[in-house]
Amino acid sequence: MEVLLIDDHPMLNAGIVSILEKTGFFTVSGQAESLNEAMSFIKESDTLPSLIILDLLLGEENGLNFLPILEKHCVNKKIPKPPVLVCSALADSFKIQTALKLGAAGFLSKTSGQAELLKAINTILKGEVYISSELNIKLNENSNIFAMFTKREIEVINLIKQQKTNKQIGEVLSISQRTVENHISNIYFKTGLSSHEELQKL
Repeated sequence: MEVLLIDDHPMLNAGIVSILEKTGFFTVSGQAESLNEAMSFIKESDTLPSLIILDLLLGEENGLNFLPILEKHCVNKKIPKPPVLVCSALADSFKIQTALKLGAAGFLSKTSGQAELLKAINTILKGEVYISSELNIKLNENSNIFAMFTKREIEVINLIKQQKTNKQIGEVLSISQRTVENHISNIYFKTGLSSHEELQKL
């Protein structure tokens, strides 16, 4: 079973590759250190990998932005989307909820051990969602807050947390600045907040 690994930490990558290939069941067929490299691999491959493992910190890039890009590619090609396991040191409740709403099949902390990595992979390959128990506690603490947002609103909040301006958000999402402002107004209404700075603390 082929795996695509998207992470820019060579030593950690080597560890994950070793763990997977020792099982005799998984083969890491591709490694990418950026979103462009990841999408180039996917577009140039005859078949998609059976599983993608994704980090969120890719230099200055946010790995969460890969999820809608992958979704759009698979919809356009009319092919099933492979499950994505997010494996990251960034494991706050907002990022977990955002990853799941954007289509990730699981979320694992980089502090997890070998056994939990394999457990997470086996779970999502069965079509189930996996979040380690430690992270599930964090998620449940704020689940009511994040459940109120639409997928697009979460994308906007995520970009605000990256300190993007409204104009930059529009460029990233290919929508007008006026549409961005409308989304932000809805977010303010739902949260009772009134500034980008306050949203960055969610």
